[in-house]
Amino acid sequence: MVLQEVHWLRSHRAKLCPMLKRAALDWYRLNRHYPCFLLKPFRILKQRFHKIPVIVQVEDTRDPASIYSIAALANCQVIRELPLINGFATKVNAKSLEKLVQSVHVKRVSYDREVRAVLDVASSAIGSAALWETGLTGKGIVVAVLDTGIYPHPDLAGRIVGFKDFVKHKSVPYDDNGHGTHVAGDIAANGRESEFRYRAPAPEAALVGVKVLDKMGIGSLSRVIEGIQWCIENKEVYGIKVLNLSLGSEAADSYVNDPVCQAVEKAWQAGIVVCAAAGNSGPEAGTINSPGIDPVVITVGALDDRNTTSLEGSLVADFSSRGPTIDGLVKPDLLSPGVNIISLRSPGSKLDKTNKQSRVNKWYASLSGTSMATPVCAGAVAQLLQSNPALTPDQVKARLVESAIKLEDLAPNVQGAGILHVPGAAALQEGSKVI
Repeated sequence: MVLQEVHWLRSHRAKLCPMLKRAALDWYRLNRHYPCFLLKPFRILKQRFHKIPVIVQVEDTRDPASIYSIAALANCQVIRELPLINGFATKVNAKSLEKLVQSVHVKRVSYDREVRAVLDVASSAIGSAALWETGLTGKGIVVAVLDTGIYPHPDLAGRIVGFKDFVKHKSVPYDDNGHGTHVAGDIAANGRESEFRYRAPAPEAALVGVKVLDKMGIGSLSRVIEGIQWCIENKEVYGIKVLNLSLGSEAADSYVNDPVCQAVEKAWQAGIVVCAAAGNSGPEAGTINSPGIDPVVITVGALDDRNTTSLEGSLVADFSSRGPTIDGLVKPDLLSPGVNIISLRSPGSKLDKTNKQSRVNKWYASLSGTSMATPVCAGAVAQLLQSNPALTPDQVKARLVESAIKLEDLAPNVQGAGILHVPGAAALQEGSKVI
């Protein structure tokens, strides 16, 4: 590696996220499989034609229109405008990235890395079913689901009130992967096709589907940010109060610099409660996904309730990610059921075809993961907001954390505050004693 060539990387390292620095250095590494006389030409071609997807954030004082002039000076194109974080998504070669980090108007450049998608007993285990008799079913509350889409399942009939597709740009709800439909069902399935056996915590809540992941359950940070941005912009149009993120990526940087964390904080500040999956990389410590690493949002780990409505003998699922976060913060915030959760099936979708063993009759499927635990929590949040729509996101989180049931002999970085207990949270907001 020629030291002079990478001098710009060293001198501007504060503007680059760690993952991007590693990827950029690869432009300059020698390939031992090539003859010596070809090494330099190969490296030059690699620096020119091998492009890396990035998110560029500019100084807050810049005019949004100026991102195009910044991109033009660096000889790259604006793929996505990201005004929520004062930036844009693009692809860069070595020379373009060098020009970007040298610009006094560019504040940070991050790798636009890959993001992946990470009910009968569950609703009873967290106490949601007990509140149905009091009328707390999530009615009047709208939950946005950023995922692979939502299939118009009979259990959701008339309650998918909005749909935005950032992948194929379709206007009618669909789900070619199946993950998003299961997640939507974990929030709001009413059990119509199961004689009301498989009901979610908020069986009368409304949903907005925001498709940011493709048929394979894969997307990018910039597309997720675009989806969050859309939810904030359309918060009043659809009445969005809760945002469910059953997706994530490896935490590569502090939440302070992570662009998706910055986006979810903007949603929180706009009055939207954000529930994010802890991740499925447990039981090792330090495996919390982004944006679950953000201290503001509600980060949800998975409980194995052993298929019973009683919490006795419940365990933290082995796969559930553990803290501390990359910043040394305690996460997750709490646990909810995430093992063998029966929810809605999207017939003919990718998951439906490749996981036939998960099918539970014509309309349902059983899946596990913090992807399932998170929407169970989001459904519980809908119940709380129905009883008191004036609650702020901070107040919702405080009640859930304060009323959670701790598991004995488990550290906070394993269980957070404990197991989600909706009746306790409802009692707190009424000023009553926790039950």
